[in-house]
Amino acid sequence: MAKSTKKKTAPGDVATNRQAAFKYNLIERYECGIVLRGTEVKSLRDGNAQLKDAYATIDNGELWLIGAYIAPYPAASRENHPPERTRKLLLHRSELEQLVGQTKEKGLTLVPTRIYFKGSKAKVEVALARGKNLYDKRDSIKQRDMARDVQRELREVGR
Repeated sequence: MAKSTKKKTAPGDVATNRQAAFKYNLIERYECGIVLRGTEVKSLRDGNAQLKDAYATIDNGELWLIGAYIAPYPAASRENHPPERTRKLLLHRSELEQLVGQTKEKGLTLVPTRIYFKGSKAKVEVALARGKNLYDKRDSIKQRDMARDVQRELREVGR
């Protein structure tokens, strides 16, 4: 039997944006509720979501998730949802006003990092982020490689 090529997510997570930590410096994280239709919830419970090209934006005092892909639910033939529709995110007014002020600062953006269930409610973790330059990405790769080498050496010493 062949190995599955799908990357594992953390327990309880439906989808994670693994590229976000590589492309951005994540400054602060917020937990948001999300407005979903019935078939979207069922599809999320099956784990059919992707955040790779998604981002969040503030429009008219409301937070919106754009570009997140939630696959159509196969059992709902006619009543299915559009997979990449714009979805409203729910956040406390004080947190939203704080985000409005911070995103006006040059170079800051809102990036969804993961979708998960908390009890029966679907939640989206949105991070306030600043884009990395190319040399920052090289430094991240170098740090990751050095940590991997240290772990490899410690494992060899322990044998």
